[in-house]
Amino acid sequence: MNDNDLRLTAPDASLYNADLAPLPHAERRWGAFEIFNVWANDIQSLFGYTLAASLFLSYGLNGWAVMAAIILAGLVVMVLVNLTGRPSVKYGIPFPVVVRASLGVHGANLPAMLRAVIGIFWYGVQTYFASTAVTLLLTALGVPEGGQFLGLSSVAWLAFVVVWAFQLAMFWAGIERIKHFLNWAGPLVYAVMIVLMGVVWWQAGASLLPAIGNIFSGNSDAAGSAVGAFFTVVGTMIAYFAAVVINFGDFARFVKSERAMRLGNWLGLPLNVAVFSFIALIITAGTLALFGEALTNPSDIVDRVDSLPLTIVAALTFFAATVGINLVANFIPPAYDLSNLFPRRINFRIGGLITAIIAFFIGALWVSVISRIGIPGFVNAIGAVIAPFYGIIVIDYYVIRRGRLDVQALFSTAPGSAYYYQNGWNRRALIAFAVGALFSLASVWVPALAALEGFAWLLGASLGGACYYALMRGHTVSTAPSGAP
Repeated sequence: MNDNDLRLTAPDASLYNADLAPLPHAERRWGAFEIFNVWANDIQSLFGYTLAASLFLSYGLNGWAVMAAIILAGLVVMVLVNLTGRPSVKYGIPFPVVVRASLGVHGANLPAMLRAVIGIFWYGVQTYFASTAVTLLLTALGVPEGGQFLGLSSVAWLAFVVVWAFQLAMFWAGIERIKHFLNWAGPLVYAVMIVLMGVVWWQAGASLLPAIGNIFSGNSDAAGSAVGAFFTVVGTMIAYFAAVVINFGDFARFVKSERAMRLGNWLGLPLNVAVFSFIALIITAGTLALFGEALTNPSDIVDRVDSLPLTIVAALTFFAATVGINLVANFIPPAYDLSNLFPRRINFRIGGLITAIIAFFIGALWVSVISRIGIPGFVNAIGAVIAPFYGIIVIDYYVIRRGRLDVQALFSTAPGSAYYYQNGWNRRALIAFAVGALFSLASVWVPALAALEGFAWLLGASLGGACYYALMRGHTVSTAPSGAP
């Protein structure tokens, strides 16, 4: 497919702006390295490290079983994003436009807005956590904490505003500047984590290997079968990446070729996750040897090591890592989703500005209000609810339409056009979504289904896709490529 196939003819203004339009091949500058760094920044945050380290301690599994489960989760996520990324690589369109084919040109706003709500909320929360790294740096340099307001000290407020403004400036500079930041942050985090591993290893000395053996033995009080624990680890890791899986097309559209996307996903998911988890294991074992307890929070580790140079470097790295995941998982997706809602009034930049403004108040109120009133559980429920959209998108593109989209129709509200359905909404897709979402919600809220919570996303996506196939199987759809009669 060449750029002439992607050129639109009189697109409907209510569905179109330059940021949503198909990206010409000449403007796609991302390769495998950039995709690798999308995933590197996704896992190498403060929370990502804590998750990887805690998996070796929480389920009573042999360490090799935990590593196998982590690698399997990386392989599963790689397959999932290769599927959602392919149409965006082929046609140069972001997630909200791809989903128009299955939900309808207006119905696509439903998954887009649900995804935007999740992204904006966690963008605010991650902005607060990124600011804690800057707070750590400032206090290490002797800046006084000052008074308290809404649960934050004066220096914490300064750090929060600095991080918020930095992220907005980075976003405002454009997607290429974000790419350069991710390409710098990903390798830097690896370098600092290796240095931290070396410091801990050197200080632990001969006691490190017995500590590793203790963790790998899987001797804990965790209850349940080893098989169940293995798949719980797999489900937990898949759930961690779920926020990016559904809208991976927002990044894949910038890739030069599908081969580059697949290579980047291979390097960034199973291989990257395995190596990073191994580093987390060594550092955690070192803390067990040094301090008599396994520390899984990098900030706690740096504080215990008590080295000002290490504290400064680590704080800057934690800041870069958390900003990286925030841009990848929580900023870019809402910007596209809000743009898709009102293309004539909201472009990519304005969508990002709206995201940043709302997120400022979420992050500012996180400590004093939001973390205490159960909103995170509500947002997690929304995250489970959007899972069926993944199954619907994949079944629609690969099974119903056999890998072909009519790009012109994705930007058309003409009655009778391929994706207009009933007034712009595909009711069959909505029914499939409702069935899958009902199960996903039940797995989160019904105690009897608590054991399935780690698999809620996968099961919800599978159920949504199966219902969509059953409802659409006898329905005639257009599989004409762009420009076909």
